[in-house]
Amino acid sequence: MTSDSFFHPVSGMELPRYAGIPTFMRLPLVQPDHARFSEVEIGLVGVPWDSGTTNRPGPRHGPRQLRDASTMIRAEHGHFGIRPFEAAACADLGDVGPNPADIQDSMARITAFYDRIVAAGIRPLTGGGDHLCSLPVLRALGKAKPLGMVHFDSHTDLWDSYFGGFKYTHGTPFRRAVEEGLLDPKRVVQIGIRGPMYDHEDRDFAKSTGIRIIPIEEFHARGVADVMAEAREIVGTEPTYVSYDIDFVDPTFAPGTGTPEIGGPNSYQALQVVRELMGLNIVGADLVEVSPPFDSSGGTAFLGVTIMFELLCAMVGQGA
Repeated sequence: MTSDSFFHPVSGMELPRYAGIPTFMRLPLVQPDHARFSEVEIGLVGVPWDSGTTNRPGPRHGPRQLRDASTMIRAEHGHFGIRPFEAAACADLGDVGPNPADIQDSMARITAFYDRIVAAGIRPLTGGGDHLCSLPVLRALGKAKPLGMVHFDSHTDLWDSYFGGFKYTHGTPFRRAVEEGLLDPKRVVQIGIRGPMYDHEDRDFAKSTGIRIIPIEEFHARGVADVMAEAREIVGTEPTYVSYDIDFVDPTFAPGTGTPEIGGPNSYQALQVVRELMGLNIVGADLVEVSPPFDSSGGTAFLGVTIMFELLCAMVGQGA
């Protein structure tokens, strides 16, 4: 437990939630050159980059909107009673500075940023950005040993290429991650997959490598507890990454995303699935694809950052 008030959020009882400079969950801003960077245990990071988007851009603006929405996050989990900011030293580590003109340079910048985080022993919780952001993050976290992954999404993101051979889009990150040895495909489970498809190439790849896909029809038929019990069994006790695309949630509840798909979970189920991760060996997590241009009410960002709070609680609640 950390009693160091430096790593605690500013209370809404001390400074109104509409006041002050917005950071993730009103935490201190501790960038890599800060004197207390090495003391951080869980770091919240923004990756404002969506150059992998193939249709409706906008998630590059996600981290800023997520930070603003996060002023409503309070200190204690309403169900579990977990107080994550006392259980671990948490801080906002700032944004990775991407190169909007070059995908490869941006990915190198992101990986370099996360290399420093990993070297400092910090577990990252990321707000994206489109889903290609996950690949350079995994290049840092999965460098020493392939990770397992629990992936919530309406798409597999296992495609080989787009537009005649281009390998790096928000539809390809986990194909690349498996090929690069960053993920152990037999410890990867993808939950909520649905919607019209180009063809079966992504699912064929999953089948050939041992990735478990749980389509939305199975999710609804079995229920959250049963599906998540299988997910926990698949990833086991070894280091695991959690990647959460906001389009996992039905667009009735989360319209502010680039590639919405009808028929997904409601907002309560969106939280339930994360609560079932408690006790896993989570070495990092992300919440991606919140797109402010399609989020006129701000409700998608608020749901997104609430999911980030649930992820944070799951990360500090390991072994609970």
